[in-house]
Amino acid sequence: MSAPSVAVVILNYNGKQHLERFLPSVLATNYPNMHLVVADNASTDDSVAFLHAKYPQLDLRRYHSNEGFAGGYNRVLKELDTDYYVLLNSDVEVDQDWLAPMINLLESDQQLAACQPKLLAYHDKAAFEYAGAAGGWLDPLGYPFSRGRVFDVCEKDQGQYQSSEAIFWASGAALCIKAAAYHQVGGLDESFFAHQEEIDLCWRLQLAGYQLKACPAAVVYHVGGGTLPRGGRKVFLNFRNNLVMLMKNLSFGEMLWKIPVRLGLDAISAWKGLFHGDVYFFVAIFRAHLAFMSRVFTGKIRYSHGTKPMHQLAGVAPVSVVWQHFVKGKRYFHEIVQKPLR
Repeated sequence: MSAPSVAVVILNYNGKQHLERFLPSVLATNYPNMHLVVADNASTDDSVAFLHAKYPQLDLRRYHSNEGFAGGYNRVLKELDTDYYVLLNSDVEVDQDWLAPMINLLESDQQLAACQPKLLAYHDKAAFEYAGAAGGWLDPLGYPFSRGRVFDVCEKDQGQYQSSEAIFWASGAALCIKAAAYHQVGGLDESFFAHQEEIDLCWRLQLAGYQLKACPAAVVYHVGGGTLPRGGRKVFLNFRNNLVMLMKNLSFGEMLWKIPVRLGLDAISAWKGLFHGDVYFFVAIFRAHLAFMSRVFTGKIRYSHGTKPMHQLAGVAPVSVVWQHFVKGKRYFHEIVQKPLR
């Protein structure tokens, strides 16, 4: 019996330096039925010329508009016919045997739709990486954190998260997903453009009856960006998209009180930034709230309200991660979720 077919898709935008450094490790993957695709999202650097010259046999798909992370992936994945997709950032180094454990895990259970490897930091390979660590969780108000990363605190990897446990979301830096499940729930929400679109996708997968797991037997090393800059487009997208995600996916009863609470907490964060002299951070959150309200009142949110409240979904913390971290001083995942290390 042949191995399931897997399309590993790297979405590139002006990432020549990452392709030069990390593409060789992906090409060396030890998996018998892998098809590597680089989808270029209208780069303006020398990425395309480099790939043509260095890897002329590579499946390079060039597009002439930048549709962001969500639109870019949706566009290329519609063209592929494989059992599985792996959405892989261009700044990720993999080892030879990174792929098979994830496919084996997803093959073992029909209810499993997606998983992620253990993400370690490329520049500190003993530490978890910000973008997903050992699997993503949410707190009851929709704040994302991970096994191994709480806000800006990334733990050292000491084998404490080696179990393959249920998670709420799998990181878009290295997301392995069944193709049928991806298309069943409508893929990534292109209105997000970038940031938190994978969390929204994973929420919809759970509402559709699927499960997600971490796969620590697979390991990759992510350069990433660490903490976001205080201000600018990234902050705007994160705050806007988090609110849109909550509005889309919360049950109606939860939405009525959680959205106002989140707006208030965001406002506190913005004013705190302003008092510390960070005008750009304040403005980014203010703009994010305006953009969110505009989408609500113009009917531009694609609702997928489920019948399950958050606490019935896997990977949701029983307490507020904001309160536990900033008020009670708890820094690590196991202190907040109170799960034994193993």
